[in-house]
Amino acid sequence: MPHLIERARLLRLKRADKTGMAWNRLLRSRSRWWGRWAWGRRAVLLYAVMLLSGCATVPDWGRLPQAPIRSDSFVLPAEGGDVVGEIQVAVARQDDTLADFARRYGLGYDEIVAANPDLDPWLPGEGQPVVLPTRFVLPDAPREGLVLNLAALRLFYYPQPHPGGPAVVITYPIGIGREGWQTPLGTMRITQKIENPAWTVPPSVRREHAKMGDPLPAVVPSGPDNPLGAFAMRLNRASYLIHGTNKPYGVGMRISHGCVRLYPEDIAQLFPLVPKGTQVRIVNQPYLAGWHDGQLYLEAHSPLAEQVRRWKGSLEPMEAAVRSKSGGAVGGVDWNKARRVARATRGIPVPISPDSADLGEVIAQARRVPRIPPWGVAADR
Repeated sequence: MPHLIERARLLRLKRADKTGMAWNRLLRSRSRWWGRWAWGRRAVLLYAVMLLSGCATVPDWGRLPQAPIRSDSFVLPAEGGDVVGEIQVAVARQDDTLADFARRYGLGYDEIVAANPDLDPWLPGEGQPVVLPTRFVLPDAPREGLVLNLAALRLFYYPQPHPGGPAVVITYPIGIGREGWQTPLGTMRITQKIENPAWTVPPSVRREHAKMGDPLPAVVPSGPDNPLGAFAMRLNRASYLIHGTNKPYGVGMRISHGCVRLYPEDIAQLFPLVPKGTQVRIVNQPYLAGWHDGQLYLEAHSPLAEQVRRWKGSLEPMEAAVRSKSGGAVGGVDWNKARRVARATRGIPVPISPDSADLGEVIAQARRVPRIPPWGVAADR
C-alpha cells in the first residue's frame, strides 16, 4: 500500500511541475489509450453477464446525473430489515483518482478499490464509471451506541432517537490497526473526549520510529503535525482512541498502531454527538447477511490477514452468517451465488435469494450521480 501512496504523490508533484509537461502528456496519452481499451473490454463482459442473467439492458452511464444520496446517515429499516443506503455510480474525469471519489462520498480507500477491481486506483481514466459502494448491511450486533466492524473498516453509530423522531444510524469509514498492532475486539466505552489533543507517544511506537530513523518526541503537541487530528475520544482501554487524523489517505486501511481514525470532517461531525460513557462494541465480521424487501442479501469483505491464515480459504464463516439470517431455510438461498459473492469480496450487498439480481444487474440499476456531490466540494480542496 505505501508504494501506491508514494506513486500518487509523485504523480501529483510531476503534474504540478512546469518542467514535467512532457511527462504529463505521456500520462494522459497512456491513460486515454488504456481507459478506452479497458472500458471496452469491461463493457463487453458486462453486456454478456447481463444477457446470461436475463437482463438485456446495457447501463447508460452517459445519462444526466441524478441527485446523489448521502452515505453517512440513514433512517433505520423497519423491524426485520438490515440494509441501508443505495449503490451509486459516478463517471471519472482525467485527473480523478479512486481516493478522490472515496473522500467525496464518505468511503474508505479499501472499500472503493474492492468495489472497482478492474480500475487503476490512481488513473481510472476519462469516462470510466466508478462504483460507489454506499449501501451497507448493518453489523450483526445490538443497534445501540457505537459498533465498529473491523473487516468492513466501518463505524456505525446508533444515537438515541429524538422524541417522536425516527431511529437512525450514522456511519463512517475508519482506519484501524495494522497487523501486529491489531485494534482490539470486545465491548468498551468512551471515557474521555478531548478537543485539540496532544499525543503522548507510547514507548513501543517511539522505539519503532527510532529504528526507522524517524525519532518522535515523547509528546506531540496539538496542531497540523499531530496524527490525532482535532478530536479524540478515549476508550476505557486507555491505549486506544477514536480520533481524527492529519493523514486522511490512511482512512479505510489497516495503517494505525491500533487506534481508530476517521476523516477530519467525519470526526468533527461525530464528536459532539457521542456522549461520554457511550458503549463501543468492536466486531470483526467480513460476511454480513441481512434482509431487504423480502430478499436476503450478502455483503462480503476480504477477511483480515489473521483470519485468512486461520480459515485457509474456507467459506464456512460465510455459510454460518447466512444460515443465522436465513433461519436455516436452505431453499431460500442460492448457495452457488452466495459463494461467488463471498469469493469476489466486492463489499457490495447482493441479493442471494433464488432468481434474484446478480452483481452486474445491481450495478447496472445503480443511481448515476455527479463526480463531486454538493457536500464533497470542501473535502476535495
